[in-house]
Amino acid sequence: MRNKKILQFIVCFVFFAHFSLYAGTKAKHVILIGLDGWGSYSVEKADMPVVKKLMAEGAYTLKKRAVLPSSSAVNWASMFMGACPELHGYTEWGSRTPEIPSRVLNRHGIFPTIFGLLRDADPKAEIGCLYEWDGIKYLVDTLSLNYHAQAADYEKFPTLLTDMAVKYIKEKKPNLLAVVFDNPDHVGHADGHDTPAYYAKLTELDGYIGQIVEAAKETGIWDDTIIIISADHGGIGKGHGGKTLQELETPFVIAGKNVRRIPEFEESMMQFDIAATIAYIFNLETPQVWIGRPMKQVFK
Repeated sequence: MRNKKILQFIVCFVFFAHFSLYAGTKAKHVILIGLDGWGSYSVEKADMPVVKKLMAEGAYTLKKRAVLPSSSAVNWASMFMGACPELHGYTEWGSRTPEIPSRVLNRHGIFPTIFGLLRDADPKAEIGCLYEWDGIKYLVDTLSLNYHAQAADYEKFPTLLTDMAVKYIKEKKPNLLAVVFDNPDHVGHADGHDTPAYYAKLTELDGYIGQIVEAAKETGIWDDTIIIISADHGGIGKGHGGKTLQELETPFVIAGKNVRRIPEFEESMMQFDIAATIAYIFNLETPQVWIGRPMKQVFK
């Protein structure tokens, strides 16, 4: 009998300790959706009803700036790691390891990421990352994740990543999930930015975002969820990596629990501020080496 009471006490203690971790947070769930190569220049012309509804219901800026060079790995790293390339060390389009030694390493031997911060704060958190471009897995600290997977055949099966995300949300109700699409970047390179094919792809992606939102609603977590939609870089012509605003300015859209309605906020925002904003949502202490600033003004 005594052992049974001790077991009951332990179960109750673990339950309430886990619950208390989220007591001071803005939301219990965050879904980060990344659209590779989505430039802010395209938003006004794009037929994206789901995204624009979230913009109207929440807050956004079209002036978030990428870090240089305006390419993929360096910017996804900055988004996840809350710092600039001079600190995290990933400096090129396809960086898999830092070209400059990372200023700080976490216990997994990688520069601190938002995924690792949440894992350290809550060992029981459900954390996932799903992606199309294989390069993402080198930037997210996979040892801090419960689940990560590539939709490897996404060119042949364009709905594969969305199907994976919907399934994961319904089965696991993740506390933090990143879903990273390789488009519209792929179309931008093939057909060009600011082209009919580019806008058609944005409309297609908007439908996938709608399916992810619906999955969160059907699963019952939507009312305690914050959704963020953003990008690594934009583009001009059939490329990117340069210093034009078409390449550097990318949207940041945030909506959901405890997010204010702000037509378009004016405060300056950089790529590395996304990780800091997610940390603020979860009430996490950020490393001294991070330079990202949370967008506190968008929250109630």
